[in-house]
Amino acid sequence: METLLVYFENIPRHHRVIIIVGGIAFFWIIEGVIPRFKFNYKKWRHAVPNLFFNLTLLLINLPLAFMLLKSADWVVANDFGVLNWLPGMPLWLYIVLGVIMLDFFGAYLPHFIEHKVRPLWMVHLVHHTDHEVDTTTANRHHPIESVIRFFFTLFGVFMVGTPIGLVLLYQTLSVLATQFSHANIKLPKKVDRALSYFIVSPDMHKVHHHFKMPYTDSNYGNIFSIWDRLFGTYMELETEAIVYGVDVFPDEKKNGNLKDLLLQPFQKYRKPTSDD
Repeated sequence: METLLVYFENIPRHHRVIIIVGGIAFFWIIEGVIPRFKFNYKKWRHAVPNLFFNLTLLLINLPLAFMLLKSADWVVANDFGVLNWLPGMPLWLYIVLGVIMLDFFGAYLPHFIEHKVRPLWMVHLVHHTDHEVDTTTANRHHPIESVIRFFFTLFGVFMVGTPIGLVLLYQTLSVLATQFSHANIKLPKKVDRALSYFIVSPDMHKVHHHFKMPYTDSNYGNIFSIWDRLFGTYMELETEAIVYGVDVFPDEKKNGNLKDLLLQPFQKYRKPTSDD
């Protein structure tokens, strides 16, 4: 376990890029073999705007990584944060607790808030207006949202008190987990359900992308499903009933056009309610 932390503490930037690109490529191939939905679309054309947003995520996060490094070094040096206030524990438990807590502050919490605060929902809308959710949708986030989520992760570093190796391990697992949960893959229902008790499975997260409330406001988790179950935001819906998109923003052409997506957060728009 110590070797793992040392590796991520010194992980080269190109290794991180390889992991992200490799994850998309892997799940892209699996989608072609066991698809959950048989979309009537040109996969490469659909992927273009999504991959653009994957690229902007990299361009935003890599230069800002020094802030994570400085913050992680500070919390360790000053024994600040929950992990540093707990009694001594085995390294494996230290890593597991650190990743679980970072998953809350860096993923569940900002995702929940984005759905509840109107201006943030407008930014997050870009992620939800994909009508064919697949692994390329995973990081289809407007650049503004990428910045917002980065600072939530930074906040998590202070609250949890994690060294940089653990932070970068969390970020790597987070990217792979979201690529997996968005992937258009069909797992046996018993397998998917069993996974959903511990991690966010593909069918669990697909409920979150259903076009109508209240399902849109559920299953916010990224790596672990514990937070949805703990805070009562877990919901189920038969996969066959799921329709992707947002019901009051149905224009598939605009929702697949890069220019329109970049401008989407600035449009006048009413978030739907469960009564719609």
